Amino acid sequence: MVQYSDPAPRLVGIVNITADSFSDGGRFLSPDDAIAQARRLRAAGADIVELGPASSHPDAEQVSAAEEVHRLADVLDQLNTDGIPVSVDSFRPETQRYAAARGAAYLNDIQGFPDHDRYEELAGLPCRLVVMHSVQRRGPATKRVTDPEGIWSEVEQFFTERVAALEAAGVSRDRLIIDPGLGYFLGSNPEPSVAMMAALGQLKARFGLPVLVSPSRKSFLRALTGSDLAAIGPATLAAELYAASQGVDFIRTHDVAAIRDALTVFGALTARSPITCPATHSVRKD
Repeated sequence: MVQYSDPAPRLVGIVNITADSFSDGGRFLSPDDAIAQARRLRAAGADIVELGPASSHPDAEQVSAAEEVHRLADVLDQLNTDGIPVSVDSFRPETQRYAAARGAAYLNDIQGFPDHDRYEELAGLPCRLVVMHSVQRRGPATKRVTDPEGIWSEVEQFFTERVAALEAAGVSRDRLIIDPGLGYFLGSNPEPSVAMMAALGQLKARFGLPVLVSPSRKSFLRALTGSDLAAIGPATLAAELYAASQGVDFIRTHDVAAIRDALTVFGALTARSPITCPATHSVRKD
């Protein structure tokens, strides 16, 4: 029987402090709105709240590090005061330094921390590092068709090299979390994301590191189902529950309550021993 990992995956609630995120751009751009959403996600069961000060989809506007810091400042300080563990999603070194200095518990880099000359600095930080793979390597996502048959070797080679380089520079292995990337970060066609989802258990076994995954509202789900953003909730939940069944350690999501309840029910059902039914006797008819 397929079961999710025990303990259940930690839930990372997404708060996009942006004007143009693909699913909720503009909703949480003001500090008060972002703080209120973070508190809602925490109350719904988020173990961590991730703040994203810039969008990374293919059509996103470019935002300076100074603007990212401006968007983060009041929100990050208040969540730290509230005692909410915070992750900051940015590939800009200046933003990462600011976030680490202001108490962020996690840094999430869609480029996977590519600058080797920063590794000594990263080794001295207290926060954990989410090392994400993307086919773009640098910058935000692009619309690029990729071959699903080659995606495993692409991801495996990336993490083999990147994890080794970080460890060699003194970044402790217990601070690393890996994310294979999904959606446009693997390809504009849905097949590479499907292939990578199917290989999540293999990825964890190969590297022995915690795995974070974020299928939430991603383009590949919309391509598979034909659903628009307003109707993509069920597809997201199916993908998240599948990821949990593959043993991932973190699920990054917009809808914490949905996956929390799904994991609770799934856990209760899979933990329950099958009922032993009494033997039945057929009635003989002469």
